[in-house]
Amino acid sequence: MLIALGVTGGIGAYKAVEVARGLQKRGYEVVAIMTAAATRFVGPITFEAITRRAVITDQFTPGTNADIEHIALASSIDLLLVAPATANIVGKMANGIADDFLSTLYTATRAPVLLAPAMNTQMFEHEAVRKNLETLAARGVRMVDPGEGYLACGWIGKGRLAEPEEIVAAADRLLRPSGPLAGRRVLVTAGPTHEDLDPVRFVGNRSSGRMGFAIAAEAARRGARVTLVAGPTAVEPPAVNELIRVRSASAMHRAVMEHAPACDVVVMAAAVADYMPARRAAQKISKDGDTLTLTLEKTPDILAELGARRASGAGGELPLLVGFAAETEDVLARASAKRDRKRVDLIVANDVSREDAGFEVETNAVSIVGPDGADERPLQSKAKVAGDVLDRVERLLAARPAAAGRS
Repeated sequence: MLIALGVTGGIGAYKAVEVARGLQKRGYEVVAIMTAAATRFVGPITFEAITRRAVITDQFTPGTNADIEHIALASSIDLLLVAPATANIVGKMANGIADDFLSTLYTATRAPVLLAPAMNTQMFEHEAVRKNLETLAARGVRMVDPGEGYLACGWIGKGRLAEPEEIVAAADRLLRPSGPLAGRRVLVTAGPTHEDLDPVRFVGNRSSGRMGFAIAAEAARRGARVTLVAGPTAVEPPAVNELIRVRSASAMHRAVMEHAPACDVVVMAAAVADYMPARRAAQKISKDGDTLTLTLEKTPDILAELGARRASGAGGELPLLVGFAAETEDVLARASAKRDRKRVDLIVANDVSREDAGFEVETNAVSIVGPDGADERPLQSKAKVAGDVLDRVERLLAARPAAAGRS
């Protein structure tokens, strides 16, 4: 596995040398990326000697295709680790600023990201820095908290770079997870689908993708290898093993059917459109009359097809299937009927007519309907709902052997 080690300009940069060595001892390949400020503290030749790779220090190093090297590296690394991570790089990453190789690599890669912040105590506690760290955490970036003690500036407090072995261990846990879903493959769908009427307009819904993203992030935290199939969303997806972006229900259907057979669990949290235009107009539909008649046809029912495939005996008892039911009335009755009709294991039902739950908000109140009845959960963050759902998934998985070749 290849780890990109980002080193930024702080006194803790000298510890990054030990981090590189520790990663190598655990069998990882390391490529070092140093900011201009980092080279003021440690020479690039030190990292080159340890990693036996050229150290990247310049966004615009002369050479063929040098200006797109960050794209090539972004697609080949298994982890981006930044140690030390100064307030400056944290701010750049949180706000999408890409003005050097390291910050550009962050915006280009879809590999997991691990930060080891290090800075003066006052800086670490500043509201701007805290908000930037919270923003990154919400996107799925993992952190190794700084330690407390004497700082280079003479202060005593929290802000010193974590010890190298602690950083190496955190990277190892991220790449070789040992949580309750370790070895399991989980596919999650999230967000809406957009069914195009013409080049300008589409039929869609208000799903933000937050619920599906929360489930994907929690599954990854529990050690699963996660494939996330996401519709059009403004919310940043979490760091997962594979992110597949789609637009329409048909595209989501193709992606799920391609990847589901290799999975232990499929969680259909996406708000997939039930209908799509029978024909997409090649040009923008003109506003010629007072009314407009649209002919719609059903979209593929992804969850029902997965249930039917499993019921036919293909793949045995797996994948375990979890669906969502967004309702505005008779929520439990409709969810129970949906679970039976689509032959799935769990249905997560929620009342989307509530202003504090469901679409476009950070909270949800759900009922998890399974073979043993409904478990009603109170209004809580979608992250906690994700934990409740995966707790049920783990119990069901424990009663079923993993399919050969999946784990």
